[in-house]
This record gives sequence, structure tokens and C-alpha cells, in this order.
Amino acid sequence: MIKQLKQFTINLIAGANIAAVLLMLVVGYAGHFYPPNHPLLSTLGLTFPVFLVLNVLFVLFWVVFKWRMLWIPIAGFLLAYIPISTYVPINPHQDVPDGSLKVLTYNVCAYGGNGKYKDGFERILDYLTEQQADIVCLQEDVDTWRRYVMNRFERLYPYNDTTVLTQSSKALNGVGIHTRFPILRKERIEYESTGNGSVAYYLKMGRDTLLVINNHLEGTHLSIKDRTQYKDILRGDKEMDTARAESKLLADKLGKSAAKRAVEADAVRQYVEQHSQYPVIVCGDFNDTPISYTYHTLTKTLTDCFAKSGTGIGLSYNQKGFWVRIDHILCSDDFTPYNCQVNSKIDYSDHYPMVCWLKMRDN
Repeated sequence: MIKQLKQFTINLIAGANIAAVLLMLVVGYAGHFYPPNHPLLSTLGLTFPVFLVLNVLFVLFWVVFKWRMLWIPIAGFLLAYIPISTYVPINPHQDVPDGSLKVLTYNVCAYGGNGKYKDGFERILDYLTEQQADIVCLQEDVDTWRRYVMNRFERLYPYNDTTVLTQSSKALNGVGIHTRFPILRKERIEYESTGNGSVAYYLKMGRDTLLVINNHLEGTHLSIKDRTQYKDILRGDKEMDTARAESKLLADKLGKSAAKRAVEADAVRQYVEQHSQYPVIVCGDFNDTPISYTYHTLTKTLTDCFAKSGTGIGLSYNQKGFWVRIDHILCSDDFTPYNCQVNSKIDYSDHYPMVCWLKMRDN
């Protein structure tokens, strides 16, 4: 009787493990769902780390109680290799070749200091001065209460530009570039959005013209109340019926914003394809994780520098309960990326800065 009960329990847990693996696979490839057609399914990628951790726990369980069943979670990891290696890559540290470009992307939250620092702009400028990057792409590169920001940047970089995306009593947003290379021209990539945008900058780099696209794509539009409810759901602080109802409302909001981002990502990808004669760098605040349609469609023709040369999850959004990588640096095949990293010590914004070195390949 005890032996039969033990076997029944093992079979039950094995079934749960198989179910978790199948769900991890569905969630891991959720970026293939087109959000305008499948808004709810397209948001499943946000739950990928949950199933990833769950499968790790099954590994620990089988090691202790039934090591022969380890094949189930291991098979799950192998089948989900692509989304796992994208979400949490493991790359060794590389020696950066001479002549590499240092590229930095950072959502500076309008230099507001992340609610922690009154001197947010000065701290960010000190950080950028220390980094000495060749190309700096900033999102929310707008000054809400003073007008000397550009003058300060001109002391650091010879070429500077900020494109204001929206300016009203309710919203202020813009993307900027600060670089050592002359800005030949810029062009706004056309798509409909009330407060976001993508700007293509053409830089003169020696005999080459480099195309750098800086993006601030559609946000999630979750209110403070929504975010609190989300954290409560994760902690299990809600009754079942309440949690189910609130989860549905949150998923609906996330699905609608994902649908808007999909259109924006399609426009950026089309622009890149139409200008493929140039070496291309696409970066910025995508407001989407590596398990998303936005990421999936842009990396069809571009390389994710963090997945290729970084290590770990690369958490770039630092608000509690929302630890995700939504800032990205992508490049065309003209470059080889090295040591892409997120600096989690720089907490002057609600995002962390991302840095990568890019070496142009020999023609």
C-alpha cells in the first residue's frame, strides 16, 4: 500500500513537471503571437521566469527523491534552449578589440533622480562623463524644469540632438543622441503614437555612414494602483476571485499596449530593412522583454547584443516587482558585440543604463 502510494505521488509530481515544461514552452515562444490579433496570448512572456524557476525546483526535487526522473526538467531546458538563452544568456567575458565603439543606452526619466536624488541630472552627467562612450542614446531626454541641459552636454560631446516626441501639460518625452561623430541628418520613423517615437540618426564615422535608431516604444500604462495590485497577486495577498478578476484587467491593459508596440516595432523593422545598406544600431527603451513580439520581430534581422555577449537576466527596469530587461541594444551583422552589460549601481532613474562595445567587421 505504501509503495503504491509512493508511486502514485511520484507519477503525480512527474505529471505536474511535464505540464510545467509544456507551459514553459508555450510561454517561451509567446513572442510569435501577433499582439493585435492575440493581445492576451502575447503577454504570456511576462510569466516565463516563473516557469523557468519552477523547472529548476523540479530539478532539485528529483535530485533528492528520484534522480532517474531528472530527464523531464532537463528535456524541458533543452526544448526551451532558445528562449532561455535569450532571456538569461551566459557568455564569458571577452577582450574588447581596439577600435571598438562604446554604445550606451539609458532612459533617464527626465532627469528626475528616480525620486531619490534632487541632483539627478548632475549625477547622470557625471556617470556619462566617466563612461566616455562614443554614442549615447537617451530616452526621456527632456528637461522638465530647467533649460541648460543641452549646454552642459555640449561641453561633453561635440554633437548633440534631442527630438521632442510629445510636450503637453500631461506628458513630456523625447529621445536624444550625444556622440563624438557628426550628425549628418535625422528622420522620425512614422507610426501613430501620442507620446512615443523612434528617431533615425545618420552619423558620419570615418568613411562610413552609421544609422543609429533611438526608440521609446509604447509603455504598459499601468497606474500606481495597477502595479500595487500586480505585486499583491505575485505575493498571493489576494483572494482567488479577486486575484482572477484583477489579473484579467491587468492582462487586458498589457495586451492593448503590446498591440500598439507591435505596430511600432513593425515600422522600425521595415525602416531598417529599407536602409540595410548602412551599418545599423537600434537601441532604447522597448518596454518589452526578450519574450515578446517586439523583441522577436526586431531580432529577425538584428543581433541582440546582450544575448550575444552579456550574462544573466540584465535587469534594466529597477522598480520593485517589475525586474525585467526592457532596454536593448541591437546591431546589424556589420558589427560584433562585446561585453554588453547593465550597470545596476546607477540608480538615478527608474531604468539602469546598458553599455556595449561594437567592433565593425572587415568588409
